[in-house]
This record gives sequence, C-alpha cells and structure tokens, in this order.
Amino acid sequence: MTAPASAPSAPSFWLRARKQKRFAFGMGLTLLVVAFALFAPFFAPYGENETAGPPYSPDGFFGTDYIGQDVLSRLMYGGVGVLVVAVLATVLGMVLGVLIGVVAAYAGGWWDEIIMRLNDVLLAFPQILLALVVLTAVQNPAPWVIVLLIGVSHAPRVARLARGVALGIVSRDFVAAAEALGEKRSRVIMAEVLPNMVGPLLAEAGLRLTYSIAVVAGLGFLGFAADPGAANWGQMIYENGLGLATQPWAVLAPVLMIAVFTIATNLMADGLAQLSQKEDSR
Repeated sequence: MTAPASAPSAPSFWLRARKQKRFAFGMGLTLLVVAFALFAPFFAPYGENETAGPPYSPDGFFGTDYIGQDVLSRLMYGGVGVLVVAVLATVLGMVLGVLIGVVAAYAGGWWDEIIMRLNDVLLAFPQILLALVVLTAVQNPAPWVIVLLIGVSHAPRVARLARGVALGIVSRDFVAAAEALGEKRSRVIMAEVLPNMVGPLLAEAGLRLTYSIAVVAGLGFLGFAADPGAANWGQMIYENGLGLATQPWAVLAPVLMIAVFTIATNLMADGLAQLSQKEDSR
C-alpha cells in the first residue's frame, strides 16, 4: 500500500522548492559559503598557522591577527570545521528527533505520554547551557563530542514537531489500510508516514542547521573549539576580541561569514516552511 497521489514525495517537493524565490536565494548563498569553506584553503596565500607579519598589522587584504597570522588565510581555512560539525549535528538531531516523535505518535496512549513528558524535561535545558556544562568538564573536546552535544540538544525540539506532524498522518485511511494488510509497523512508518512529512521536516532541518551554526560558532567564541590551534571562525572572534579597535577585520571577517551563512540557511528554512504550508492548504 502506497501513499495517496496527493502526498508530496521528497523529489517532487524538492523540485517545487527550487522554484521558490526565498529558498533559491538562500540555497545559492549557502552553496557559495560551502564552496568557499571547502575550496578556499587551496588558494590561501599563507598556511593555516603561518606568521605573515607583526600582530594586528593592516598589511594584506584583511591584515594580521593577534599573533601575526594572516586573517584572510585563517578565514579561508576556518570554515570547514564549523560547517562539518554543524551539518553532522543537524543530521544527528533530525534522526533522533524524528525517530522519537514518530514512534510516540504512532504508539499513542501511555507510550506517547511517557516519551513526550521525558522529552519535555530535556526541552527545559537551554542548548548552549547544556553544551557549556559538559564542555567545561572536558578538556580539549573531540569534534564528535561537540557533534553529539548539539545533536542531542536538537532532538527534543525536532521530536515535538515530528510528533505533531505525525499525529495528523497516523490516523489517515491509507495508514489504517496498510495495517489491515498486515504490514509491519516499521514498514508503515517508512513507507506511509515519513514520506508525508517531507515538507515540515526539511523546513525544520534548515532551521536546526541555522541553530547548529550559531551554537558551533558560539562555542568557538567562548573558547571551546575542538582544536584550539586550528582556524575556526568562532574562535577567530574569541582570539582577536581585544584588538577590535586596532584591527577590526580580524573580528569582522569571520563575523560576516557566519552571518551570511546563518542568513542563507534561515532563508532556506523559511522558503521550505512557506512551501510546506501551501502543500498543507491544498
């Protein structure tokens, strides 16, 4: 038993999303920033930790930082770590949250009540505060620790949305028909429920990615980068804050990159949310 023809499949929803102006603009900006983060290190004028002159010198495109490293080169090297951690944390949070939310909605009854009340307990903890409490006890945290912390902190928020969307699907006739045919619950979830949640989940993924970038950059700004010696946009702000009046580009350059990427992903999320609302109103 397959979903009804009116249910938006992932490929068709994606094709319609590409025609949405807000999403298309955000997607273009996002791809530009990602391309810069991935390929810019190959064209950097200096090495990641190479000294290019005296501290806070205005010489060069963006000058030098607090220990004389080239700001432009550090900017070119500093995007990969932020983007990889943010994307992996978003994927982890979406997978965990969707699993929790859909299982709660499909199980119903006391299972739904127990799962969501435990979920509410986790929602009470602010994301950045939870990360700081754990990272304060861990010296030089590995990248996977930061990914795990941010991903787990996303899961309760994703679970609440996923449950709300799934509740409107599990009671529909095509789900009941699949169950009547003896389909396994896991099969019903994968083939009937999840395909009908594509729009809201994509919109939520874009929003979670925006938050992930902000949290990763914020942790770097607070001195909790996974590799203190490596270039990192958030950590560049932390390192050069005292020299803001002397050499502002050491701080402004990474701030602008984070801002552009955050705005771009937020535009994508808004575009997907608008398209999802149009699909639901049909």
